[in-house]
Amino acid sequence: MPRRRWAGSLLLALSLPLLIPLAASAAPESPSADSSVSASTAAASAETAAATVPLEEVTASATQVASGLRRPIAIAAPDDGTDRLFIAEKSGRVRVYHPDTGLATAPLIDITSSVAETGNERGLIGMALAPDFNESQELYLAYTALPDGAVTLGRYSLADATLEPLISQEHAEYSNHNGGQITFGPDGYLYWAIGDGGGSGDPFDSGLRLDTLLGKILRVDVSRSCGDLAYCVPADNPFVGVAGAREEIWIYGVRNPWRFSFDEADGSLWIGDVGQGRWEEIDHLKRAEQAGANLGWSCREGYEVFDEAQCDPGGDYTDPVFTYSPYTGGCAVIGGRVYHGEQYADLVGGTYIATDYCSSSVWALRSDGRGGYLQAEIGEMPTQVTAFGATPEGEFYVVNDLPGGLHRVSFERTEPTCTVTADVRAWGTGMTVDLTITNNTDTAIDGWSLEFPLPWGQTIISDWATTISQFGDMVTATNGDGNGRINPGASVTFGYLAEHTEGAGPPGRYLLNEATCAHGD
Repeated sequence: MPRRRWAGSLLLALSLPLLIPLAASAAPESPSADSSVSASTAAASAETAAATVPLEEVTASATQVASGLRRPIAIAAPDDGTDRLFIAEKSGRVRVYHPDTGLATAPLIDITSSVAETGNERGLIGMALAPDFNESQELYLAYTALPDGAVTLGRYSLADATLEPLISQEHAEYSNHNGGQITFGPDGYLYWAIGDGGGSGDPFDSGLRLDTLLGKILRVDVSRSCGDLAYCVPADNPFVGVAGAREEIWIYGVRNPWRFSFDEADGSLWIGDVGQGRWEEIDHLKRAEQAGANLGWSCREGYEVFDEAQCDPGGDYTDPVFTYSPYTGGCAVIGGRVYHGEQYADLVGGTYIATDYCSSSVWALRSDGRGGYLQAEIGEMPTQVTAFGATPEGEFYVVNDLPGGLHRVSFERTEPTCTVTADVRAWGTGMTVDLTITNNTDTAIDGWSLEFPLPWGQTIISDWATTISQFGDMVTATNGDGNGRINPGASVTFGYLAEHTEGAGPPGRYLLNEATCAHGD
């Protein structure tokens, strides 16, 4: 059969027959020498200098540019000079938006006759453009298929309006935790997330099993076929040749990684994994850390043991880089993207931006240059955001579930109304923390409430000059009798005694009367 090369020195592409295999592949062909994009090449395409503006001085917001969408779940932007955005709707349609003409009435794609939309989380759940989209006019779609909701990856041709199922994973027992994110990595392979099979608490123990695609991120070569399969398994996938393991698996131990993305500058992978109810988590894996990484579910949720029976005493679990509890008002992390656009490069260049479906809080994470991460809550998105997207120039859009809109994301520099300085003194398993709040405004603060997350492994024993309450990891400190007024430019200090089993660091972020505070020296 004739083959063609994908643009950009990626992989060979091939029009495949209709196949829906469930078994692991036979030994695949090795990709050609020009089939992957090196980290340096990827970095060259994202030459955005890292922002130096402190995260606490950045505010994110969104402006609605289109309405009338029906439960949109994904955005894709073809780099073909048309300025179009493709927006996938849960029902099985893909709509087209243009900034000059708005949202087109007629759908670009309609696969509703193939999609099982029963249950809140079923339907069309992911979309990615083929690397050679401008020539092939092909997209890849993830959806729950009729009749029984099997989670399916298919290729759709705009040229002849045909849908070719490629991979299918049974998912009939429960309608939730389908995952759905699909994207092409810097190596040209397709990556696809599937949830743990639904229900509550991983009833099938899927996350850590290697004989199922449930609870995994897969890596496959959809540019060609191997044997009876409509795709190939890359020869360097971590479980190739492992008895009883599905060779498509790239990462395991995930619960419901609804949205993940690659940083185009370095090929690292950012994953937003929706939690069971105690912890939402964001994972960040460098290229060398991805193959075979175990993120821990359902042994762990976040850093915490969830089901000890699932834990391997010798297991090598990859820790998240950021967690938050429902006590922030959140319920489901919506993984986002690293910003590499030009318009806001000075503010958020090289910064990862995510949100939450319920709280709409905008989370910003950035390397601190020492192996850790700076973090801040920098604003709000519209209610019930389901996905981020970016234009070819790197500017962000989001879609929200209900009432169904498209929103352009912007960032601005704002002066923090407060600064919090932490003085930490640690010994053994104990520590004291004095927090000093400074009023940066020209208006007195009469009565204050400071919210902050307590770092993992710390427990507050007592406090002074404040009244502290704690729910999960979130601490709320309110003013005492004699320090409730903070005049312009003035400061107040309070503190607490804590035990620690992990690190003895200060809180990572602060909100004073719901306003983000800067970190003092």
